[in-house]
Amino acid sequence: MSHDHDHDDDNFNESPNEHFQQVLERGTRTPLNRRNLIRGGVGLAALSSLPFLAACGGGGGGSTPAPGGPGGPGTSVDKALGFAAIDKSLLDDVVLPAGYTYRVVHATGDRLVSSIPAYSNTGAETDEWTMRVGDHHDGMDIFYVNGSGKYSATDTGRAVLVMNHESSADAHFFHPNGQTSGGVAGKKFSQFDSWDLGVRPELEVLKEINHHGVSVAEVGKNGAGVWEVKLDSLYNRRVTGQSPMRIAGPAAHIADIRSFMVTAHDSTGTTVRGTLNNCGHGKTPWGTYLACEENWAAYFFMPNGSNPVDAKTQASRQRYGVMRMPNVAATAGSQGWSNTATAAIDDRFGRWNVSAAGANAALDFRNEPNTFGYIVEIDPLTSGTPAKRVALGRFAHEAAVCGLPVVGKPLAFYMGCDSRNEYIYKFVSTALWSASDVGGGAAAGDKYLDEGTLFVAKFNDTGDGEWIELNIANPLISGYAPYAFANQADVLVNARHAADAVGATKMDRPEWGAVNPANGEIYFTMTNSNNASRPVTGTNAANPRSYTDNDGRGQIGGNPNGHIVRFRETANASDAMGFRWDIFLFGAEEDASDDINLSGLSAKNDFSSPDGLWFSKVSGICWIQTDDGAYTDQSNCMLLAAIPGSVGDGGAITVNNTVAGVNGTQGTFIGAALGDAKLRRFMVSPKGAEVTGITESADGRAIFVNIQHPGENTPALGAGPFAFQSQWPGNAGGGAAYGPLGRPRSATIVITRTDGGVIGV
Repeated sequence: MSHDHDHDDDNFNESPNEHFQQVLERGTRTPLNRRNLIRGGVGLAALSSLPFLAACGGGGGGSTPAPGGPGGPGTSVDKALGFAAIDKSLLDDVVLPAGYTYRVVHATGDRLVSSIPAYSNTGAETDEWTMRVGDHHDGMDIFYVNGSGKYSATDTGRAVLVMNHESSADAHFFHPNGQTSGGVAGKKFSQFDSWDLGVRPELEVLKEINHHGVSVAEVGKNGAGVWEVKLDSLYNRRVTGQSPMRIAGPAAHIADIRSFMVTAHDSTGTTVRGTLNNCGHGKTPWGTYLACEENWAAYFFMPNGSNPVDAKTQASRQRYGVMRMPNVAATAGSQGWSNTATAAIDDRFGRWNVSAAGANAALDFRNEPNTFGYIVEIDPLTSGTPAKRVALGRFAHEAAVCGLPVVGKPLAFYMGCDSRNEYIYKFVSTALWSASDVGGGAAAGDKYLDEGTLFVAKFNDTGDGEWIELNIANPLISGYAPYAFANQADVLVNARHAADAVGATKMDRPEWGAVNPANGEIYFTMTNSNNASRPVTGTNAANPRSYTDNDGRGQIGGNPNGHIVRFRETANASDAMGFRWDIFLFGAEEDASDDINLSGLSAKNDFSSPDGLWFSKVSGICWIQTDDGAYTDQSNCMLLAAIPGSVGDGGAITVNNTVAGVNGTQGTFIGAALGDAKLRRFMVSPKGAEVTGITESADGRAIFVNIQHPGENTPALGAGPFAFQSQWPGNAGGGAAYGPLGRPRSATIVITRTDGGVIGV
């Protein structure tokens, strides 16, 4: 995501663990190095097994791994992209190829029930937003409902759309005159970093808390065949920043886990409130939704003169970015939710003050930050209480994708931690998958997500990787000096510290993950890095670029365009302890030099900062969504379609890095250009928007895509009118239902072909 305050751009990892670049740089010094391989005449088959840039090769549809592994019998042949790539765009509208059209399904503030007024889009609402669609639409999925009201894995003609709502950087649009603090209206989220927060109106704060979370809305086609929300459906529901949640985890450790959650709200730590900043998502094989709490750390505040917390809590907070400095009064990003006139007696507001005000944790909210940073399981077809699944670890979760389920085998869920120099994790269930659990709801979640093993990834310079268990029994964890772990519950709640302890590989902002349904390989986007984390002297085969983007947004150094990593588990097993990895694709501007544009991108498929990632089960297309701040002088953010290959495919390229006379890694490495045939730009978003969140109808003839924060760079109101960067979807792009022209709104769109065909092929 790209906000005024990018919490995910921050680096809170001060551990000495090797960065991904260091791993690979060391590989260039091994006897079997990249240039020696090529000069020695080793064939491309051998080269393609090394961890270098891989081309988009064969792949395709299907729902089970190919027998014998990728490339073996049963692997589908290439599918062709069936649309003409579109040009880059700076228009304030959604741009699509010829033969495609879009329609807004719902937007920020739309009502889910008819008992409240339609959204004014003027900030005039006096309700608390508990039955309005939230803001900053993000990860989402579609769930079909059978005749018994349970989840169906096949199309039943009735469905609900479930989606995350991420940040509130644009909360000034929810109020008549922008955000108010200290009696001054017209402020904005980022401005709260450096001035006295003062007293905030309660209704403003409630709107801001409640537009976070998750929206559940029944959708379907009307008589004209147009997708729309079914107002007043029994399934329409909001899960907000205040909704009750239960704390769930391994039976052997649940008491210790709950000790970390003790607050004045619940002295037992059994229940907590709300979910915040849900970005990527997951969908379980049994039919529940996984919301992923990402940038939750930026909402807490310690007033001047407040009692400090203990040293261990300080260490935990600092590692997670809750406080940039321990026990300092203000924390970057705080929106002043604890600064209302009634905060001392109304813990809806007082809970955001995380000082040690009472004699113990049961008398204040010092532990409130411990209640966020989890995978939140929601059954979209019931009104049941969501569960925070602590067994999957606490960090800045970005997606939780399930590997291909195999009956009689454990399930694996893959997760990224979205900050620079953070890690990739895997959770493996203790329970073995049974297809009879489809439709099992929260009970199935208890079975598969409460008991299991949490691992973190280490990428080795051989092209192999290993999964390291995060367990208190490991002396590296139990004896870790920077943070004194008490028990296994502490390991799960402070998973970042545990990953530091075992030497996991630092990655460049691991964001969305996705699993290729054709072969079970796992993909992760590395959105970008800066010059501090990737200087020219730190380049290597897997991260061979370091440069200054002179024609982008300012002088952006390092690798501002990002890349996509993929890996294949040993024997395609969910509980494998090792994997093979390579790099699938590098972002770049099409006119960049060959040492930067390593994937040979053209004007029809160049892009920057891959973020959202998702595979169609119908077409087999790998859809790539961008959240870019480096290339926005030439194009708004976009959606691209790629034909996936398999780990280890590719040809040869040559890289030479020289910046200001400093030589970086030089040599010939594995890789190949993709070409327009296998990677094409499909959509460009309105101004200021991020493209994030995608799913499809069961027949693949409609895809749902989220347009997040159009006009995010609109300045605060101040004394005059908004100077809008965007007015989508109220402009002509959104259609009559979203006029008249006014404030921009995040929205879900549905894209269809005018001939009714499958999208993209």
